[in-house]
Amino acid sequence: MNESAKTSNWTDVDDAPELGPEFFQSAKQMVAGKPVSPTDFDAAKKRMGRPPAPLKRPTLNMRVDADVLEALKASGKGWQTRVNTILRQEVLERR
Repeated sequence: MNESAKTSNWTDVDDAPELGPEFFQSAKQMVAGKPVSPTDFDAAKKRMGRPPAPLKRPTLNMRVDADVLEALKASGKGWQTRVNTILRQEVLERR
């Protein structure tokens, strides 16, 4: 933390001054810490967020026993992918 932040007179974040239109008009648009043109900024905004999946999976809502769901979630991150794998193996084996 820098010295000015340590010696601040603010006791609450609500005490921060309002940012008026002048602030935003003079603000520089940045991408990855570097100033960019408005066109480049708009293009970068379109790329922000989670990248699209190569294959869109449909959403499935289903009911399962509470203990089954608890065990699946307890198996850790990626449990939904594991459920998909289990269902795929069961369905494809019966064809």
